[in-house]
Amino acid sequence: MELTLPECLYLELSSQNEQPSVPLHTSISLFLLSYCECTSFKVFLVSAKPDTQSSQSWKSQVPMSLAVSMVHVKDLPVLVRGCRLPAVLDETGRYCRAGLAVVLRHIIDRTCEADPRRKDAASLLGFKKTCLKACAEVSQWTRLCELSIPSAVEAHLRQPTNPSLHLPSALLNLEKTLGEPVKVHNDDKIQDQGTDVTQPQDSQSANGLELQAALAKLYVDSGAVLSTTIRESSDIRKVKTTELPQLEHVFAEGLYFTLTDVVLLPCIHQYLVRKSHNASVLSQLPLLLRWYLQVQEVPGVPRAAQACGMALSTRKAFTTGPPTIAETQQSSQANQESLEMTMKEVHFVGGPRPTMTKLKESGIEAVFSPHPCPSWTLPWDSLPEAVNPTEGKMSDVRAARKRQQLNNLVAMVTELARPGDTVVDFCSGGGHVGIVLAHTLPDCQVILIENKEESLVRGKVRSAELGLTNIGFIQANLDYFTGPFHIGVALHACGVATDMVVEQCIQAGATFVVSPCCYGFVQNTLKFTFPRSKRFLETLSYKEHMILCRFADQTAVQLPSERRLIGKQCMGLVDLDRSWAAETHGYSVRVMTMEPDSCSPKNNMLRFCNGARPSPVSPPNQ
Repeated sequence: MELTLPECLYLELSSQNEQPSVPLHTSISLFLLSYCECTSFKVFLVSAKPDTQSSQSWKSQVPMSLAVSMVHVKDLPVLVRGCRLPAVLDETGRYCRAGLAVVLRHIIDRTCEADPRRKDAASLLGFKKTCLKACAEVSQWTRLCELSIPSAVEAHLRQPTNPSLHLPSALLNLEKTLGEPVKVHNDDKIQDQGTDVTQPQDSQSANGLELQAALAKLYVDSGAVLSTTIRESSDIRKVKTTELPQLEHVFAEGLYFTLTDVVLLPCIHQYLVRKSHNASVLSQLPLLLRWYLQVQEVPGVPRAAQACGMALSTRKAFTTGPPTIAETQQSSQANQESLEMTMKEVHFVGGPRPTMTKLKESGIEAVFSPHPCPSWTLPWDSLPEAVNPTEGKMSDVRAARKRQQLNNLVAMVTELARPGDTVVDFCSGGGHVGIVLAHTLPDCQVILIENKEESLVRGKVRSAELGLTNIGFIQANLDYFTGPFHIGVALHACGVATDMVVEQCIQAGATFVVSPCCYGFVQNTLKFTFPRSKRFLETLSYKEHMILCRFADQTAVQLPSERRLIGKQCMGLVDLDRSWAAETHGYSVRVMTMEPDSCSPKNNMLRFCNGARPSPVSPPNQ
């Protein structure tokens, strides 16, 4: 019987004052491994220094029950070397999971597979198992947990002790969030489980702790009396959430202890320990302090913290007492006022015509280049079945359109590609583009990057059926891929994901071919502001640019032809702005329409070529 090799988990060791130290992302991963008592991985600590093994400074933060090995960064497998840590590599060496949220969710999955009785671990994934599933660009919690809080705390801890330093804005933002009413969306799950909220829970259960604390306000405000009588689910369903008093946060996202709390605990612990005797700081974070003390009561947390060298501070360790109701309300109001400045909702008034007219008066109009090879097509009838985009429930009509879309992108990439190139299919989904490219370009290495595990696993199965050896898979948000490559491609990357792909390719000096999608989801983010180019920025406000993006989505076939034409022009203008922004980095850009234009309502295709690899002048050979 063939033995199954364990997956390899790679965690970073950083350097501080010439000594190896454990960065917060690694501390969080180790804490979750300890909490879940997970032994499904072979764990490696990755260092850029050769003499890390002899130092003892980091060992107190690694659970003794966890066997770890050291590895130098230059000795990492190729896929892992191209990603930001933490990362997990499967036994085949061709499927890598990278990034904090993706890796933590995978640790939980492996824990539950090894021991289905670990309901406490499964519940960390939260409502509908979506906790920290969305990327940081669209999820405030992923943004806080992966980026804002760890980076803010580490930056603050690197500074010398200075009482005058302002609190990190990320912590103030978290304090503000903890003061907002809980969004009750777990009531359906409670009903499905047949749980009676008035029934006392097992004192050893995390759910018991959560429900008891979360519903305390409900009992007080409504005068409800605890009863041991279990009500029928039909009675529970008669209670509307709109009729309930507002519930306060018990944990970060609301009533339940989730992965978000696991991520935040090592971060907040390090910050509060440093500030434990600074009353002026703690007085500004009463809700965060209350959360920190509450999390310690969750079964399993003290044990895991102790194993990771975290001496959790009790209430007595802080110079300030628990916040009063007045202090809590005052703090929440102050933080609300201090953080109401960014990302305000844009309200749209009127249609796109005034904006388009304003651009035209400034000499800016959408221009589409002719397609260099409009009739080129892959030999679909002679290709293996697994290459065709027909798996699952895809209809014949949709599969035909998907093949037409692939014809366009593959034609561009095959003309640009050279033997030995690395081609990256960003936002790959199930691998429709990447698998065709790997099959068509056997002398190139193709990497598929996708955040959704289900889609990427399907692509992995299809590539195995084809016997492809020049393909790799990375489950990660785009920011976590840092490896070198020559050509980037993305078919219908939604909203700002297109701009993230463009940015990745520019940083790598790579040529790229992209077909944008979901223009209405484009908005200012931590990394990008719109418009992107100087000329657009001098002509349009952010609100006016968003009007273009909103109406660029009005291209569905069921809409009137005049409306679709306006939508197409708006698409062209948004992509022209993207093109001009890329040209400042030395790129030559062409915006064209895929052939036939009926292959997709989002039929724009942008080809970016840099000076090192000039734009092709002839269509590829079939």
